[in-house]
Order: sequence, then C-alpha cells, then structure tokens
Amino acid sequence: MSNYAIETVGLNFSFDNQTIVKDLSLQVPKGSIYGFLGPNGAGKTTTIKILLNLLKSPSDQVFIFGKEINSNRIAILKRIGALVEQPAIYGHLTGRENLINRCILLGIKKSRADEMLSLVGLAEASNKKASKYSLGMKQRLGIAQALISDPELLLLDEPTNGLDPNGIIEIRNLMIDLATTHKKTILVSSHLLAEIERTATHVGIINKGQLLFQGTINELHLLSKPMLQIEVDDIENASTLLTRYGHEIAAKTDKVITVPFSSSQKSGELNTLLIQNGFTVSSLYQQRKDLENLFLDITKTN
Repeated sequence: MSNYAIETVGLNFSFDNQTIVKDLSLQVPKGSIYGFLGPNGAGKTTTIKILLNLLKSPSDQVFIFGKEINSNRIAILKRIGALVEQPAIYGHLTGRENLINRCILLGIKKSRADEMLSLVGLAEASNKKASKYSLGMKQRLGIAQALISDPELLLLDEPTNGLDPNGIIEIRNLMIDLATTHKKTILVSSHLLAEIERTATHVGIINKGQLLFQGTINELHLLSKPMLQIEVDDIENASTLLTRYGHEIAAKTDKVITVPFSSSQKSGELNTLLIQNGFTVSSLYQQRKDLENLFLDITKTN
C-alpha cells in the first residue's frame, strides 16, 4: 500500500509542442501539507489540473492513493476536494445556500453545509449574500465547498492569492487545522516561499516544469542556509571577538555582521557574549532567503 497520497512518475505534459511539465516525480506523503512552490508560469496549475484529471495525463504517470488516475477516475475524484483559480460561488446566494446547493448536487445531507461553515469560520456570515463577502471569506467559502464531501485529499491552488494579511493568516490556520485535527492531506501551491515555510511539512520546488527540490521543510532549511544578522555598535571589535570565539563571519557592513544561523539557542549565546563584552546589540534577526535566492542556490548546486 502506497504511503503517498499523490505520486507522479516522470510526468510529462505538453500544449501544442510546448513542454509545460517535464519528468515531474512528485511524492506527497499522506497527512502532509505539501507546499508546491514555484514562480508564476512554472507549471503548478497545470500539474494540479492533471491531478484532478481535468487535463489528461499519459497512463501510468499519475497515482492518487496508489491508484492510476485514468483507470480509476471516478473513485479517485470522490476522495479529492479542490480549489483551483477562483472558487465557483453564486453571488446572489448566501454562503449557506451556496453550500446547500453543493450538497444537493453531490447527494450529501444538507447538515454538512452548517458543519463546513463553522469549520471555515463563516457560521456568522452564513446568511449574508456571497457577493458581499470579502476576498478572504470567498476563499474560505471555496475551501468549504471543497471540503463538503469530506475528501481525504485537498488541492489548493494559490489559496492566499490577493488576500490581505488577516485573510492569509485565516487560511494558514485553517490548513494547519485540517491537516492536524481532521487528518487531511493538503497540496498547496504558492509562489511565496515565506508563506509555504509557515505551513508546509514537505516542499516541492518547480521551475519551468521541472522539479528542482523535493523534501521535508527541515531539509529545505538546511539547503537554504539561513543567516543571522547582528546590528552592533562597534563592528570591527565585535567581529574580532566573534572570530576569536570561533564564529564564522559570512559578511559585514558598517552596521551589520552576518554569521551563519544554527539555532535560536546559539543566537542567544552569541548575543550574551557580545553584551558581556560591553557591546550594544541593537538587533539580532534571522534572515530568510526568498524564493529567487533559493532558486539560485539550488540551480548552482544541481
């Protein structure tokens, strides 16, 4: 029995002789939040459409819960919920009516509508017309629609796109809750590294249709070599002190010393060392690589 909710084996896909997805081998473990990362136009939405069988893949390249998608289409799709591009919402109906409509369509008991509205935090707005919903509320209603049939696997295509910071936090918390409390497997695509880092357990990085990296979030952090930025009043003497105590100085400007980040505890010890030696540390922060820099690193090492 496969441990993967999704597995693609050397998946290739072209539109009019243009290769969109090339030799893509995704492995999404059951129960994971898998961050599918890449710039716009990297092939993320195409891949998600292939996983939903909206675009037909060659046989024996796409497996969902260990079953080949083309020959088990209906059985597989019953176990998947998805939000691709914009949620299909009727603006003239209330949030609740939108979900009841979906229940009728799928032959599910109508009480699921209220359960899902509570789950996505829309119970209070259930009788409000969907056209009056904020973008974040519409996204949450879209996720409620995707969840109504109680799928084991959720495919979310850029679910935080266009949301304000509050909306982003709401979707993020909802995803974590769905994976941990409700035991869903979630594949979520994004072009924002920082966004994925906050939620994902596993990551796949795609560029120009090819997978550049796949692994756990910890493996990604090891790869991205985070740095610690130290703002201190006397750069030269502080650098000398740190070097004397065996710390590697990666870079320094007239205001900031950069050293490799290893752990929060080590950062604290470094801070204490500087303060005990009479330096004024005005800030100490971990610098995260953005996706572009990470790409450069990965393509350099590959």
